[in-house]
Amino acid sequence: MIRLQNIEKVYRTDTIQTLALNSINLEVEKGEFLSIMGPSGCGKSTLLNIIGLLDMPSKGSISIDEQATHKFSDKKLAQFRNKKLGFIFQSYHLINDLQVLDNVELPLLYRDSTAKERKQLATEALEKVGLSNRIKHFPSQLSGGQRQRVAIARAIVGRPEIILADEPTGNLDSAMGNEIMEILLQLNRNEGTTIVMVTHDENMAQKTHRLVRLFDGSQVQ
Repeated sequence: MIRLQNIEKVYRTDTIQTLALNSINLEVEKGEFLSIMGPSGCGKSTLLNIIGLLDMPSKGSISIDEQATHKFSDKKLAQFRNKKLGFIFQSYHLINDLQVLDNVELPLLYRDSTAKERKQLATEALEKVGLSNRIKHFPSQLSGGQRQRVAIARAIVGRPEIILADEPTGNLDSAMGNEIMEILLQLNRNEGTTIVMVTHDENMAQKTHRLVRLFDGSQVQ
């Protein structure tokens, strides 16, 4: 489903050059749940952003579902990302002025769907994460765990084949973190969603199919 070949990412300024990723070769099978771990600053989020087509590598190639995404135009890249990928962030990235249902509908605004279809899909996504009774609430009226559930609903509303999760339990206590993790595991088991998750939590990582470790931008396991 995902193939990275000889990925290198270099950040340059006028005075300094920083190697963020070095010679990353990684394959993720369809339906796999992969964890990425490593110390802060080792390149985990950079790698996830490259997989998610939010950032481009300085060197190397990436293919998703056997399509060479580095050859896409910006427009095609945005369409492909919207259809294939769902994103979950540690800090939720919800819009405080929008109700829960409207937050979840957001990815569908870039598709040819009617308002009725968007509402139905968003309602179904919220049911999956146990928040169908909160659709008219605003993010500020929710707990951290509930906001992360809304973020997951938004990630899955377009029925993506791949979910990319950056520290999805990082801001939560252990009990709520386990609940969020169980939702992700159910998506993987029941719907065959491919998931790549960055985490600092060894216990969460051990629940996934495979663990990749990074250190100073290089893959060490």
